[in-house]
Amino acid sequence: MTINTIFALVGLLLITAFTNVLSTLKTMFISKKIMNPVYGLVFVDAIIFATVVGKVTNGDGIEFTIAYALGRSMGVFIGNKLEERLALGILEVDLFLNNKGKMIQVAERLREVGYTVNNYLVSGNHGNKRYKIEVVIKRKEFKVLENIMNEFSIDTPTLKIKNLSKVDGKITTTSTKAI
Repeated sequence: MTINTIFALVGLLLITAFTNVLSTLKTMFISKKIMNPVYGLVFVDAIIFATVVGKVTNGDGIEFTIAYALGRSMGVFIGNKLEERLALGILEVDLFLNNKGKMIQVAERLREVGYTVNNYLVSGNHGNKRYKIEVVIKRKEFKVLENIMNEFSIDTPTLKIKNLSKVDGKITTTSTKAI
């Protein structure tokens, strides 16, 4: 195997990984209904894909196919890590507790840091009293909610988490104060 072939294989692997990162971003933006960046991502991805397919089909031996497959796998891994770091989106989180005192403490703490919070008396399993805290929060700030639950020793809560596409009105979805 020549040095040029090795460079071609490494380049193919890296470029293929990059296109998969672009595809992951594209999917993430489409799912969040953020369309403007998608057009540019698709254009760049298409140009790279056409070039890469030509290289793979013209390459001698299985090593080009393996480099392509490894690049795709690496791209999915990197894209997933990038998506976790960006954490785009808004969540509606329902926290169910049996203890009214803890429910009040958690709800008040969430309000202190700037979130819009609703709390309710609800019926749980077999009609038993439960308390529900409803908060709308940016996905990247979910750790704030986890930290507040830890602050009040809530370690295995019942949570219902829904993805929202948008929020209108006077609902605050982000923390206004540091914790």
